[in-house]
Order: sequence, then structure tokens, then C-alpha cells
Amino acid sequence: MSKAFASQSDLADKKITFEQLSAHCWAYTAEGDPNSGVIIGDKFILVSDATATPAMAQDLIARIRSVSDKPIKYVLLTHYHAVRVLGASAFAAEGASEIIASQGTYELIVERGAQDMQSEMERFPRLFRNAESVPGLTWPTMVIGGGDPTQGELPGKLRLDLGGVTVEIWHPGPGHTRGDTIAWVAAEKVLFSGDLVEYEAGVYTGDAQLAEWPATLEALRALGAEAIVPGRGEAMQGQADVNKAIDYTQRWVQTLFRCGQEAAARKLDLKAAMAHTRSVMDPIFGHVFIYEHCLPFDVSRAYDEASGIKNPRIWTAERDKEMWAALQA
Repeated sequence: MSKAFASQSDLADKKITFEQLSAHCWAYTAEGDPNSGVIIGDKFILVSDATATPAMAQDLIARIRSVSDKPIKYVLLTHYHAVRVLGASAFAAEGASEIIASQGTYELIVERGAQDMQSEMERFPRLFRNAESVPGLTWPTMVIGGGDPTQGELPGKLRLDLGGVTVEIWHPGPGHTRGDTIAWVAAEKVLFSGDLVEYEAGVYTGDAQLAEWPATLEALRALGAEAIVPGRGEAMQGQADVNKAIDYTQRWVQTLFRCGQEAAARKLDLKAAMAHTRSVMDPIFGHVFIYEHCLPFDVSRAYDEASGIKNPRIWTAERDKEMWAALQA
């Protein structure tokens, strides 16, 4: 029997947790759904990842307003995927005047943002059940690592003073995408990793740089974080558990890419590559949230990268369904 496409059968609401990790840092998590992070200063608030729709963002805003009335001045896009960014417009009414992203993320929005929006809306009907509230693509107003500072483009690292807490924002290296951006509160050792790190959830790699991702994870490990808000999965506290999340992600990425390399070397077709990858990954990861959704996209990307395709091919709604159908029994 064919599996339902992507997350089309995942229609049950998830339990949301809004948890304080340190004096200024909070985690908004939801049982394997995309997470958001919140940093609350004495003057301003920063939100890391804006949810899938403005309607969905209202719950996050309500949680924030239960603990602070400060303006939500900054919204950080850790990468370009629609489930992370299309809720950003909701924060304008809360004081948001700056939307921050890396140069790589800006370029990916230009290159494939429209296709990604349509693709993800069809993959995640529950997350986009209020899609009519999305006004269009989300565009950054501050671009880190770009050329001309007079045009809102900034050097490679941005430091923001929210009042009583400083946040560092930068691109640590390619991984989940080529433009991943993190937020780091060094004084409290809290890391907001976006989808560079996941825990006990599917690691989506459909647009990844798999060969380079492990080195980026080691750069994050070197920070010595004592708490992390991963892209999916529960927030982790204590350096040992932070490393557990990094290890989990690294094991997924390395195992997947090794299977892709083996399949490419043996000149398997994509369906055979999927079977080979499943034989290795199902026993390790088959129980986690959105595993069945992620794996077909992941195998496709791993096979492509192992075959020499450096820049991930653009996923369209049509390509999604063609790939999915081709991999079904």
C-alpha cells in the first residue's frame, strides 16, 4: 500500500511547550513540529523562526505576551524554508521592524522561494491550514554577509543588544541549506540552531550540503552550549544533552550520505537507493517524528550529491509528487 504523501495524513494538533531555558531565552516546541526560539531583553525581543503562517504565529505571540510586553523588534530567519518564515508578517503588529537572514538565505529565497512555498504548503496541510493568512514570500530587511552595508547588508556576524542581553547572529557553515544562520547568547550559553540540529525527529536534507554539514556541527559543538533550541524536537539542557542532539543529527547526516555514496557507486536507481538506505536507517531512526516524510526527499538529495550535484535541485510541487510516486512499492 502506498504511503500518504509527505505529511498529508499528519492532521492531529501537537502539544505545544513554551519553556524558559535561561534568564532571557525561551523555547517554543511542539512534538516534532518546527520550533521557534525567543530571546527577551529589557528593551526588545528577538524571535528565531516565525512559524508557517501568520495565523499560527498568533499562538507564539500569545505565549510571548504572557511573559513580556516588550516590542518584538527582530525576526531571525534561520533558513528559507516556508514552514519557518511565512508567519513573519504577524510580528509587524508587535513591533517587528527587522527581518534578519544570511546572504545565502536571501539568495535561496530569490532562486527558489516561490517554488518552496507551494511545495511545502502541499506537503504540510496541517501547518498551512490557514494559508490564506500568508501575504506572500518573506523578504529580509537585514542581510548578514552581503556586500553593501548601506543597502541593509551586514558583515559576517551581527551583534544585537536587546537590553540586558546580547545576541550574536551568524552563518556557521553550510548544512541543512547553504545559508543556515544561528543565534547565540554567549553569556547564557544558549544556542538557537534552526534545522542545523534536530533531536528525535526526522532530519530533512532535501536542500542540504551533506558533505559539509558535519564540520558545521563541530563548529556549533565548539561553542560549548549548555542549552539548545533545535529545529525540531525538545529543547535540550546541559552540555551533555546538547552534544546528544548534535550527535543525533551528525549520525543521521553521515549515515544517509554514506548510503547515498554506496548507491551511486553501485549505480543503483533511486528506488533501489531508497531500499538500501532504509535497510540501514529504519532500525536506527524509523520511530522518530516525520521520518517517513523526510526519507524520500533525503535519499533523493543524498543520491544527487553523491553523484556530483553540488547545488540541490529545486523542489516543486510537481517534482515532489513524481519522486514520491516513483519510490512507492
